[in-house]
Amino acid sequence: MNSPVVSVALPLALAVIMFGLGLALTVDDFTRVARNPKAVAVALGCQMVVLPLVAFGLVLLFGLPPLLAVGMMLLAASPGGATANLFSHLFGGDVALNVSLTAVNSLLAVVTVPLITNLAIAHFDPVGEAGTVGLQFGKVVQVFALVLVPVLVGMALRRTATRFAEAMDRPVRIASALLLMAVVLSAMVTERGNVTDYLLDVGAITTIFCLISLTVGYQVPRLFGVRARQAIACSMEVGVHNSAISITIAISVLDSTEMAIPAAVYGVSMVPLAALVGWLISRRVRSSADAATGRGPRTASAAPHPPS
Repeated sequence: MNSPVVSVALPLALAVIMFGLGLALTVDDFTRVARNPKAVAVALGCQMVVLPLVAFGLVLLFGLPPLLAVGMMLLAASPGGATANLFSHLFGGDVALNVSLTAVNSLLAVVTVPLITNLAIAHFDPVGEAGTVGLQFGKVVQVFALVLVPVLVGMALRRTATRFAEAMDRPVRIASALLLMAVVLSAMVTERGNVTDYLLDVGAITTIFCLISLTVGYQVPRLFGVRARQAIACSMEVGVHNSAISITIAISVLDSTEMAIPAAVYGVSMVPLAALVGWLISRRVRSSADAATGRGPRTASAAPHPPS
């Protein structure tokens, strides 16, 4: 997977993705956070505290080797992205909240991703296997450059040339998706002999992690009284990670192909899983709404009286 093409193209693909995200963001997307403090606080708590703990527990349960274990923790630390916004839109979530969460998550990722990754490296100690020494200051700067700088450039362009930014928004999204797809396909062709092994190694744990993430992202906000539309947005933000960040950091910053495997497998499985969970949640929400408004199946009291 760590071929020259992938090593060069992955950072480029991530930069285009994050630039496209910046084109869609405005300052109001950040200030909107103050208008939804509960939903934002709960979602960020799930994202930054609950998910790393869940991933850590699953890693121990499955007994993953150190490099894969660090890769799982790196995946857990990665923020949501534009795909989360799309799924939220499809299943009736509060997309504006998604955009705000993505904006805040992208900023915080510059701190949280190196922190959680370094803690994982210190605990699982994969140094002997790949010479990994963690995300030291110079590598943290690389993370900053990969994740945040393209977002800021995109936001600046939207502010200074709004019409151009709006016109470029869709082409950049399409280009980023195609570029990332091309990189992934190239990596799969290069590693075609190992794909089955990768699925056997982390297929089950990434599937379980994705399902737990989506469920926690919806149920925990609901327990805190967050409205259903906002909880759907939280579910997609918490459960649909930007796996491109994890893969790029693993390969281009940490120089470890094996650390990228969990995010690569997750990136394939999360689409059908998010679609399934989103459909189930939206169906449940509609059923509850129908019952509350009396549009659902007729109750016994509403049924016609039998003839006398």
